[in-house]
Amino acid sequence: MRVGAFVLAAQFPGQGQSEPLHRALRTGEVAEEAGLDAVWLAEHHFVPYGVCPSAVTLAALLLGRTRRIGVGTAVSVLPNAHPVALGEQTALLHLTSGGRFTLGVGRGGPWIDLEVFGGGLGAYEHGFPEALDLLLRWLREPRVGADGERYRFREVEVVPRADEPFADTEPGLRVPPSREPPVVVACTSPGTVRLAARRGLPMLLGMHCGDEEKAEIVSLWHREARDAGHGAEKIEEAAAQHVSAGVAQVSDHTGEAVESLTKSLPGWLSTGLGAHRTVDGRRRPMRDPLSYTELLCRLHPVGTPRLCADRLAATRERTGISRFALLVEGTGDLAATERNVQRLGEEVLPLLPPAS
Repeated sequence: MRVGAFVLAAQFPGQGQSEPLHRALRTGEVAEEAGLDAVWLAEHHFVPYGVCPSAVTLAALLLGRTRRIGVGTAVSVLPNAHPVALGEQTALLHLTSGGRFTLGVGRGGPWIDLEVFGGGLGAYEHGFPEALDLLLRWLREPRVGADGERYRFREVEVVPRADEPFADTEPGLRVPPSREPPVVVACTSPGTVRLAARRGLPMLLGMHCGDEEKAEIVSLWHREARDAGHGAEKIEEAAAQHVSAGVAQVSDHTGEAVESLTKSLPGWLSTGLGAHRTVDGRRRPMRDPLSYTELLCRLHPVGTPRLCADRLAATRERTGISRFALLVEGTGDLAATERNVQRLGEEVLPLLPPAS
């Protein structure tokens, strides 16, 4: 099992915007020290839910500050970016980090971002497959041109090539078996599950889902991958890279862990989620912040080290997913976040089955 930290750079009530960014970087550094597998960085625009507007930029900074840990985006919002620009950035980080970077991409939401960055509602509603395919071609081919609905350009050289051999890497660095940069897709609907499966790409599943729902999603992905003609070996290789997002809060007593989150998360969720504006004025219902917090505490590793380990192991058993991206900044406090990450590494990881 491989456990990573999920970092939103969340701006809690009463905080400025530099504080969550500093906390995000420190979380990544402490995660490496604690022996976690990866750090997953989110991006958001114009809302305090998360104040990092460019996950790849923050990933580059964190890759430069660390030496071993994997760093991924969860996610880079593809409708807001040109696939070629994102592909170039991915290749750059992949090559210069010795393969420690993973690109996570998603559709995002129907937010005002689409108006500001010019993609429009169409980029969200039906443009994701074209953008994803162009991105994948850029990461895999030596020359790329496009003649699609949204992207059209003459063939150009891909520079730098993402599949170039790595330069000399530091001793002990985990070098991936494939030279191609890993790509995962955030899947929040059957349509995105099918899209990822048909392209043989692993999924990132959200923290609002329980194990039963995630197991159903994984089953759908397997069926679609087989129907798309992928062989058994390819399917198993991709399935091993699925990532389950969740929340983690480690404490000596489960009640303490739950209480710490129910005191802090609802205020952040209320202001953060409430700040989202749709691009077309449609109404979007918002979860009740306290009920949602209580749900997260029931679903995920929130409690004693033993309970946390048991919940992670149960999720793997029920879903087949063995990689985790766990939100560790749920208290909004830097010192508490650092200690939470340390306890994940020191007290929870030793109780888990080894990574496969």
